Amino acid sequence: MNRRTVLFLMNSDTSDAMISEAAEAAAAQQNHLSCLLLAAAPVLPMNAYGALPYGGITVSDNWGEQLAEAQTRQQERVDATEALLARSNVSGDVRSVICATVDIKRAVSLSARVSDEAVLAANLRDKQDIMREAVYGVLFHSPIGLRLNGSASQKMGRIFVAWDSSEAAAAAVHAALPYLKDAQEVVIGCFDPVMTAEENGQDPGTAVAAWLSHHGCKVTVSQFPSGGRAISRCIQDRAQEFGADLVVMGGYGHARILEAVFGGTTRSMIEQTDLPVLLAH
Repeated sequence: MNRRTVLFLMNSDTSDAMISEAAEAAAAQQNHLSCLLLAAAPVLPMNAYGALPYGGITVSDNWGEQLAEAQTRQQERVDATEALLARSNVSGDVRSVICATVDIKRAVSLSARVSDEAVLAANLRDKQDIMREAVYGVLFHSPIGLRLNGSASQKMGRIFVAWDSSEAAAAAVHAALPYLKDAQEVVIGCFDPVMTAEENGQDPGTAVAAWLSHHGCKVTVSQFPSGGRAISRCIQDRAQEFGADLVVMGGYGHARILEAVFGGTTRSMIEQTDLPVLLAH
C-alpha cells in the first residue's frame, strides 16, 4: 500500500473535513494525495440574429466576466486545499479543472492514467452530471479502480468480491489487490454462474481464489442463486450479510451513439450509498 498515488476527485463544495480525512489517510499509508478540483464552466450563452445564410451568432457580453469569476473562486479553493494538505503533513498536490461538462471525463482520465486509485468525494453526488463524467473517465478511459462511499480512513477487514470471470471483474480484483492482501477475510461471490469451460469453468471462483491465496489472502468461495432478482440487489444483500467493508466488482457500460451509458448493475451500485465499492473496467 506504500507510496501509491491516490487521485481525490472533489469540487469547491467538498468540505475541509473530507479533504483533511483523505489527507490524513494518505499520510498514514505513506501515499501521495493528488486532489483534482472539478468544475463545469459557465454555459456559453449565444443568440442568433438575422435569417440564414446571412445571419450570425452573438455571445453574451458578460460571459467572460462569469468565467473569470468562476476561475477566481476555483483558484481560491485550490489555495485553501493546498493549505489543508500542508497542515496534514502529507505528500500531495492540487490541480484545477474548469471546462465544459462533457470534457470532464477527459480531464479526469488524464490524471487517472498516472495514479494508482481514484476516490470520489461524497459530495460530488450533489452534481450528478459532473459525477457521471468523472466516474466514466476513470472506469472507461484509465487502467485504475474507482472507490465510492465510505470513509477514506476506513479499514477494509472484510471484502466481498462479485466475480463473474469477466475481464472487468479481473481488473477490479487487480485494482483492489492491496486491500485484499491486508483484509482479514475475502469472499468470492458468484451469482447464477454458468458452469461450463467456455463461461465460468466447472467450479466458478476457485481459480481467482487460488491466485489470491498465493498472495496470502484468506479466501472463501460462495455461489449464490439470484432467484430472478436484480444482480445489484443480490450483491448488496450478500455483502451486507457478510458484513463487508468493501465490495469489489467490475464496471460495465456500452456506447449509445457518442454517449457513454453504464450497465444496469454498475449504475445501481454507483447510485447506492450504503456500501463502499471499488469498481474497475
